[in-house]
Amino acid sequence: MFTGIVEEVGRVRSVGNGCIEIAAAKVTEGTAVGDSIAVNGVCLTVVAFTRDGFTADMMPVTLERTALGKLRAGDGVNLERALTLSSRLGGHIVSGHIDGVGRVKSVEAKDNARILRVEAASTILRYIVPRGSVALDGVSLTVAEIGGKAFSVSLIPHTREATALDGKQVGDSVNIENDVIGKYVEKLLRTPEKSEAVPSGGLTMELLEKCGY
Repeated sequence: MFTGIVEEVGRVRSVGNGCIEIAAAKVTEGTAVGDSIAVNGVCLTVVAFTRDGFTADMMPVTLERTALGKLRAGDGVNLERALTLSSRLGGHIVSGHIDGVGRVKSVEAKDNARILRVEAASTILRYIVPRGSVALDGVSLTVAEIGGKAFSVSLIPHTREATALDGKQVGDSVNIENDVIGKYVEKLLRTPEKSEAVPSGGLTMELLEKCGY
């Protein structure tokens, strides 16, 4: 589990044959073989260390469902080690399991911010809410606006400096992970099983009043 607060931007040394090698410094501290590191939001397992970084395996399904397969040597990647019980939850709960790949539709400078508008499938947009949380390439961000088949986020100067998102251009792909809480809530409200807690009719005013809302 992660928080979407990037610890450092690593550099891809090589990628291919189901393996990726990344140059990094901070995220290797206190990390052992078998530990998890989020690479552009994708939870990968460390299988070996190099002189200045680490190596991780990538399953075929990972390459199919994420944008990692488009990475090339020299590309910057957002890195974050898995949470510990003493970690601060500075962003939001991020699992490292990507829901889909979006495409940067537009990039706009606005005052000291950079607005990214990302086009995504309806299966992604259904969980996007204004001022809600979303992880793009592993970065915890707040949704600014939603419209049409896209949503926008605002990159403050610190985010631009501390992550690889500032280099995104129109047409680039981004890994998207929706807020996990929304997905669980939908699952519970859609359950076909009858229960006292969640009636088959789904969410109603009567149910909200019964639960104290």
